[in-house]
Amino acid sequence: MTALSNSGALATNPQILSSPPNFRPFNFIIKLSFPQLRAINQIGIVSRRFTAVAASPMASEESSVLKASDSVPDSSIKLLFVEMGVGYDQHGQDITSAAMRACRDAISSNSIPAFRRGSIPGVSFGEMKLQIKLGIPRPLQHLLDIEKVKSVFPYGTISNVEIVDGGLICSSGVHVEEMGDKNDDCYIVNAAVYVGY
Repeated sequence: MTALSNSGALATNPQILSSPPNFRPFNFIIKLSFPQLRAINQIGIVSRRFTAVAASPMASEESSVLKASDSVPDSSIKLLFVEMGVGYDQHGQDITSAAMRACRDAISSNSIPAFRRGSIPGVSFGEMKLQIKLGIPRPLQHLLDIEKVKSVFPYGTISNVEIVDGGLICSSGVHVEEMGDKNDDCYIVNAAVYVGY
């Protein structure tokens, strides 16, 4: 018997752990060509059946996802630093709220005195540029209100926003109708804010 080790290499004679009495193994349905997945499929010991497929944007989604040449940060910015954050919307299923919280999280623990004090020779406060990259689950990307997200930033010119597949849709564990919940979904967004001039 072979198994996949933590490093991704195949290991022979792996240690067999006992399963709980209600454990029922299923086989994979594999549609990708990764060797490790094929090796796992040969073992056939998995807690649930799933299908792994490669995703590509549908024609209607392509307009919301920027091309690689537009990726953030682009060459129009002299990058000074990157701020990162995570935002959640646990009730109400509003991806824009989660994105705004991610951006606030990214900028909330930072101060940028260099632009106001003239610490960068030849660069004034008005020349500060921001570029934003947001990781948002693909099924929700078309619901994002980018203008609301931009309103989070108190200063700086936002020269580029890129939306990429990322974030997470998971269960919050509770459906609270009084809080506007349609279901128990929790939306999570990741943000990277690139600051420069």
